[in-house]
Amino acid sequence: MFPNSSNLGHPPFPPKHQNQSNFSNKFPLNLPPTLVSHQQIIDAQFSSWNTVTLLSGNLATVPAVTPQTMTCRNGSRVHTSDASTPIRGRKRPCEQTTTNVKRQRFHSHHSETTVVNQAVPLPEERRYSFPASIQSPLLNARYLPGFTGYVLPLQDRIETTLPVAKDKLSQQVLEIFHACQQQICDLNRKELCRTELQKEIQQIFPQSRLFLVGSSLNGFGTRTSDADLCLVVKEEPVNQKTEARHILSLVQTLFNTKLSGYIERPQLIRAKVPIVKFRDKVSCVEFDLNVNNIVGIRNTFLLRTYAQIENRVRPLALVIKKWAHVHEINDASRGTLNSYSLILMVLHYLQTLPEPVLPSLQKNYPESFDPTMQLHLVHQAPCTIPPYHSKNGSSLGDLLIGFFKYYATEFDWSHQLISVREAKAIPRPDGIEWRNKFICVEEPFDGTNTARAVHEKQKFDRIRCEFMQSWQLLRDKKDLNYILPLRAAIQKR
Repeated sequence: MFPNSSNLGHPPFPPKHQNQSNFSNKFPLNLPPTLVSHQQIIDAQFSSWNTVTLLSGNLATVPAVTPQTMTCRNGSRVHTSDASTPIRGRKRPCEQTTTNVKRQRFHSHHSETTVVNQAVPLPEERRYSFPASIQSPLLNARYLPGFTGYVLPLQDRIETTLPVAKDKLSQQVLEIFHACQQQICDLNRKELCRTELQKEIQQIFPQSRLFLVGSSLNGFGTRTSDADLCLVVKEEPVNQKTEARHILSLVQTLFNTKLSGYIERPQLIRAKVPIVKFRDKVSCVEFDLNVNNIVGIRNTFLLRTYAQIENRVRPLALVIKKWAHVHEINDASRGTLNSYSLILMVLHYLQTLPEPVLPSLQKNYPESFDPTMQLHLVHQAPCTIPPYHSKNGSSLGDLLIGFFKYYATEFDWSHQLISVREAKAIPRPDGIEWRNKFICVEEPFDGTNTARAVHEKQKFDRIRCEFMQSWQLLRDKKDLNYILPLRAAIQKR
């Protein structure tokens, strides 16, 4: 996918940039050789037999895949050559394609083929990425030279079947979920790009590790979800205003020069947590890359655990994400809610019902979600938490109506804070993080406000209005099409 740095004979920057002792030399890792790449053990139908194979470390029978061409979501085939693709304003072409799109990630209504076999949903997939060279005690894999990433199986400890839909609204929820949930071929595209980018970034920061985080791994991703990457350069915290921006500027320069044939429009966004936004021309996926935002790694696996322990959580959350997108209240850059806040709002609602659908995992299993846990152990949490057996037998349709009712009529926006950590609404603290804020959603690990982007009363009033109108329509009509047209939602997947 990307040029081989060893063929160039030297890194893309002068030596003084390689010896950033403040960033990379403080990463105290005596690490083993790198393990098998995600793409070397891809099998879309990942059965329990394959799980046993990986856990035993016997990779000899796992077929290898050599990615030479890939198929983008618009159906065009892309060869991994060095040729650059012209940029036409806000159009986001994919190698020889000029389809005009705006914030949609090259989808197709036809069956997709990539370097992997036919796609399957996340519940049947038992593998997820973890940064290279950090060995996990759960996987006794063989060492294979030349690869920079490896994957870990999720042990089959939960019921993976979806709830049975006995009413029209619940059936509609499941219909959208089946059509729009992230497929394993989507994850493979992201993982392949992560693997190759890590190789290139390690030419500048040799001991750095690149994590795939967010909706791509937490179970709440859709086919059009962006991918979030966390570049970890050291175990100590990084000053986001100075160090992180400097590191990201080096990464941006790398993308604009050596990788310009593969990375499109890298932009450095100077937010509270600065990021480099870019699009990979090969996989046709958009990425946000941050530096040392470690909390994103921790909350990825917290949310993944919530997604696993109760089979109604993912369908409900995905439909609400789609609803918010259609109603244009799912864009933090425009002063509305980001997807992470929406997921936390769903989890909070399910925790606060008279008969809870979800518990507080951080209260029930504090050792599994210790905010000081070493990063190479964080991924184990989803494997150790048993399913949650709720006495609440509400259907997906009833839970969806209740979600809108809760935020339209019951939750006190002015005085309460949404806390998944406490599994309840708690009084707002008097700190600057919460003062004069319209929506307060507590980040489960660092306690910051994930909904701080909603800073205008006009946007807040619009969000509340959407909740109220959707609740009234669903209550009266019991038909999802009145708030989220199924055909449009599926076509925009």
